[in-house]
Amino acid sequence: MKRTARPALGTILFFAIAFALGIYFTFAAVQGDYGLFRRAEIDAEAKDLGNRLAAVQAQVAEMENLTRRLSDDYLDLDLLDEQTRSVLGMLRSDEIVIR
Repeated sequence: MKRTARPALGTILFFAIAFALGIYFTFAAVQGDYGLFRRAEIDAEAKDLGNRLAAVQAQVAEMENLTRRLSDDYLDLDLLDEQTRSVLGMLRSDEIVIR
């Protein structure tokens, strides 16, 4: 009687579980909450927020410049004239309005 060597059921079950765990952890490393795709999303969002921060900082710098130019220490008469005309809607007698 000749017996062929068959792997034990425990060995097959061990490798099946090890393979399933390997697939699960690989999927989690790529698709999970802390995976590669999430990392790419976070990097893109950080870049977008950095761009928005730069735009807001530019707006703040412009507003600080205008505020300084209208302050008591440094008064820009041309800017004051422009702002009063804009707010009050007034013109000088020598100006022509084209609509």
